[in-house]
Amino acid sequence: MSKRRDNIKKLVTLGILSGMEIILSRFFSIAAWNLKIGLSFLPVTAAAVIYGPLYAGLVGAFGDLIGALLFPIGAYFPGFTLTAFLTGWVFGLLLAKRQTLPRIIGAVLVNQLLLSLLLNSFWISILYGSPYLALLQTRIIQCLIMIPVQIVLIASMNKLIKIYKQKGRLS
Repeated sequence: MSKRRDNIKKLVTLGILSGMEIILSRFFSIAAWNLKIGLSFLPVTAAAVIYGPLYAGLVGAFGDLIGALLFPIGAYFPGFTLTAFLTGWVFGLLLAKRQTLPRIIGAVLVNQLLLSLLLNSFWISILYGSPYLALLQTRIIQCLIMIPVQIVLIASMNKLIKIYKQKGRLS
């Protein structure tokens, strides 16, 4: 009975985190056709810290897919869903066991520089036919803004998660 209850609790938590990702991404982000600045990384990172890379990747991917279907910003493109999965996976790989400042910085840099800047710029160039190098130049601003924002907010969020874990509210 306890194992089943834990599975239900995990499923509900992951569902809530996916819903939060959709809301933060679709309604509380600054978005243009080539830039997006927002806080949708927070629920994905929470899933990474609490449940690890696979579940964080799924929260990111489901959040992107369901958000794109229910509240489209532009044309759906599966490459962005892949990037969303990889973002959660990277956060999970680096933050599931320990959330030290160097690990947080590493996770943010990998996600922002490799996945957001390079990979998402590639997807945008395919989707809109824009020159890749020109996109990189405009999207670097987004990364320069989001790197310190993510580091500070993830470090702060981890303190809250530790408090909830100590109180037994998270498993």
